Amino acid sequence: MSWGKLLQPDLILGGSILNLTPKILQAHNLQGLVLDVDETLVPINSADACPDLQSWIELVKPLTKIWLVSNNISQDRIRRIGESLDVPYIAGAAKPSGRKLKRAVDDMNLPVDNVAMVGDRLFTDVLAGNRLGMFTILVEPMVHVGDELRTYHTRNIEVWISQMLGVTLSHYQADHSQDPHN
Repeated sequence: MSWGKLLQPDLILGGSILNLTPKILQAHNLQGLVLDVDETLVPINSADACPDLQSWIELVKPLTKIWLVSNNISQDRIRRIGESLDVPYIAGAAKPSGRKLKRAVDDMNLPVDNVAMVGDRLFTDVLAGNRLGMFTILVEPMVHVGDELRTYHTRNIEVWISQMLGVTLSHYQADHSQDPHN
């Protein structure tokens, strides 16, 4: 498989994870979600889930099984976030390695193509999910004001390299005009 295909997300949300609605999950027959943590769910310098994220988790939990799989090696931080959201978690995943992602998918006992890898990074989250045959969703990062420059600089480099490899990052934009609770 070419690098372009390995880095191509199946869905580009065009907003934060909070825009991933039950309607979108149902449209893609997604019964499980493997969620990246840093900048997908919480800013990198935060160890707490915001109330909006907690509400979103409660909204999608009845529809999907959820696991957190993070490259962050701080077991305490990822545990705190996982426990606050009442979902299982794995720290130190070393994505794009798929070994720990596979462990989460196997625990869900679902076909891999009914599980989405959701993250903010192409070269870790999307690449790892695509290598396993998962549905991949690219979201915009959750960052604190003032941290955008650091986050977007790294992301912009990834986007530039991936586009040079043939990835299309505008074709799959989701419609945000819908009620986020549908």
